[in-house]
Amino acid sequence: MKTMHRWLKCYFSDPEAISIVVTLLIGAMAFTWFGNVLVPILISVVLAYMLSGFVKRLQRWKCPSILAVTFVYLLFIGALIVFFVWLLPLIFQQLSNLFVEIPIMLNHAQTFLVTVQQHHPEYFSAEQLRHFVGEFSRYFTKFGRYVLSLSLVGISNIITIIVYAVLVPLLVFFFLKDGKELTNWLGSFLPHKHDTISRILNEVDNKIGNYIRGKIIEMVIVAVVSMLAFALLGLNYAILLGAGVGLSVLIPYVGAVVITVPVLVIAALQWGWSAAFAYLIIVYTIIVILDANLLVPLIFSEKMKLHPVAILLSVLIFGALWGFWGVFFAIPLMTLVDVLIREWPRNIEESE
Repeated sequence: MKTMHRWLKCYFSDPEAISIVVTLLIGAMAFTWFGNVLVPILISVVLAYMLSGFVKRLQRWKCPSILAVTFVYLLFIGALIVFFVWLLPLIFQQLSNLFVEIPIMLNHAQTFLVTVQQHHPEYFSAEQLRHFVGEFSRYFTKFGRYVLSLSLVGISNIITIIVYAVLVPLLVFFFLKDGKELTNWLGSFLPHKHDTISRILNEVDNKIGNYIRGKIIEMVIVAVVSMLAFALLGLNYAILLGAGVGLSVLIPYVGAVVITVPVLVIAALQWGWSAAFAYLIIVYTIIVILDANLLVPLIFSEKMKLHPVAILLSVLIFGALWGFWGVFFAIPLMTLVDVLIREWPRNIEESE
């Protein structure tokens, strides 16, 4: 009990520590209880936060504020139109074609494995081969039904989609235009003395802002380059696989491993062990190496100083809590935890 008492005095006797706890609890409760209602606002805040860095950069180049906001916002709307009108339907079309052709691919794979089993029966038995192919077919059948069900759900919720399509862009514009006033208004609810909170927010803003905006740029560049490379090589589902390679950079370590499997499998089923397959491996390896050793150092002005174990744990924990968005923001959220731990106000004298 004495040890617990000293610990509480050390970490929770400062009024700012109580303010931080209360702020975090209010945010967590609001997200838990009203998360579904606040989804368009949260999406708009995230998008506006990602775009605000480009607005600030234009302002540093002596561009008027309203002109900078308008220019970045128009680029954002243009990117949305291209994504939803051209890229997303193309990705879904290739995804649907992929699931239609999966039985054919499985037959080719089964024929190949049967040949291997006949020539090398010591690797696996015929019974093990039948069991593996059966489980694999059932898994992809379930996954294909799930993907098709998503389109049906989208049709049934078309009104919600339309509301989001109108509401989110409007909110993004106002958050970009009046972001400073809204931030000052929210800051008025903080205690009069909030030096530690301001220091935490500034450090988190610098690190997370650079990271998120850098990741978006990295994702777009890697996706476009991968799509073009796969298309030039003649790989089937080039747009779908290129988009997957771009998304894989959002999940450190794990994403690269996960996306490499379908790329190699589809290429092997299309070309077999041929020169085209070897060219694909070479090109894909070059893309990965250039991304890690050239693109990332150029884009990220400040490195996220997190241990690989902490990164993997953040992906697991926040992904389990909030799904895709938890995975997307795993590193920023872990950075927030890291900054909170390092900047947390401590009262060493009262703990002794």
